[in-house]
Amino acid sequence: MASTLAACGGGGSDSGTPTLTWYINPDSGGQATIAERCSEDSDGAYRIEVAQLPRDSPAQREQLIRRLAANDESIDLMSLDVVFPPEFAQAGFLAPVPEDVAQEVTEGVFQGAVDSATWNDELIAVPFWANTQLLWYRKSVAEAAGLDMSQPVTWDQLIEAAESQDKLLSAQGRRSESLMVWFNALLESAGGQYIEESGESPESIQFGLTTPEAKRASEVMAAVANSSAVGPGFTTASEDTSASEFESDDAGFMVNWPFVYAQAQSKVEAGTLDQSVPDDYGWALYPAVDEGTPSAPPLGGIDIAVSAFSRNVDLAYEAVTCIVQDENQAEYMVTNGNPASSIAVYDDPEVQEAYPMADTIRESLELAASRPLTAYYSEVLGCFLREFHPPGSVNDQTGERTETLTQAVLTGEQLL
Repeated sequence: MASTLAACGGGGSDSGTPTLTWYINPDSGGQATIAERCSEDSDGAYRIEVAQLPRDSPAQREQLIRRLAANDESIDLMSLDVVFPPEFAQAGFLAPVPEDVAQEVTEGVFQGAVDSATWNDELIAVPFWANTQLLWYRKSVAEAAGLDMSQPVTWDQLIEAAESQDKLLSAQGRRSESLMVWFNALLESAGGQYIEESGESPESIQFGLTTPEAKRASEVMAAVANSSAVGPGFTTASEDTSASEFESDDAGFMVNWPFVYAQAQSKVEAGTLDQSVPDDYGWALYPAVDEGTPSAPPLGGIDIAVSAFSRNVDLAYEAVTCIVQDENQAEYMVTNGNPASSIAVYDDPEVQEAYPMADTIRESLELAASRPLTAYYSEVLGCFLREFHPPGSVNDQTGERTETLTQAVLTGEQLL
């Protein structure tokens, strides 16, 4: 299959305009639009075609890993979830980023986004769009509970406020990537790190799951999960589930990505949601674990990487440089709802109009912390989910069990 694809598509041909194939995560057509625009702007130097990956992030990784392991030349560009570049780089699947390109694409970019595209002190991918979770609240509920949302609030305060008003506190408790997003944000907010020291070999990785900070993060996770403020389906709740809960009459507070605002507005336009619902939406920085300690919101997004097996690496990096230009990021944010990695984009008038919370998103991204950066992220995630789900069962011993399991899996002593 890989040989056939390499013969039929990507990488261009001996004559005519070279074709670059960009494997993208599903969106609302924004990446295809950017590909068309950059193709036109190249004045015939290249043409970008997009190929869509599966919707699920692990499935995207699996498809790309299998094809790159077969030296598939039909892949030129890849949109990668921010947790995957280290694995791809360590496997030798990514073409080195030229020094001049690295300097251009990191200037004026959120540090967290740059960190997500860096491995062994070298830029290995190009930040495209960044993402972060905010604390969303119903203004009417917060006011009734007596919460001053102009000041930082803690998870304990949110539990108390939601329970006092008989409203929901929505978070993502299902056995998936979103649970890691939540716990890692709690851990970073408590002042800890999931991986305290990384390395190329499994033996050199030092985890931070038995620290006081990790135990505090576990305590908060369990407190939320076992409170009366979460819905009955909390252990299977996803980002979409939380967004739907927040549109209901039981809504109180929620942690989620910025897409929830655009989703609500779309439903208003479609006539399926009353305008009074999003009018009651408020937003603030991610909740703190402890009063007086700033939160470390989750960092998400997409980096663009160039395949080491592309027959047009130089052209691919020319294309990436075009793709991540500020004007493209601004339009992509407005039309597809994915926040920019470029700081300057948040001053764009159209972005400010489409996202009244643009300044809060920018502030959150300045504070955001990455999930564990490791070439073994899939194994780390699998071990975490095995021990930390359901979140209501998490206790002081969960971190120690997770460390033991992860080290055993990474060293080949145990199968996951």
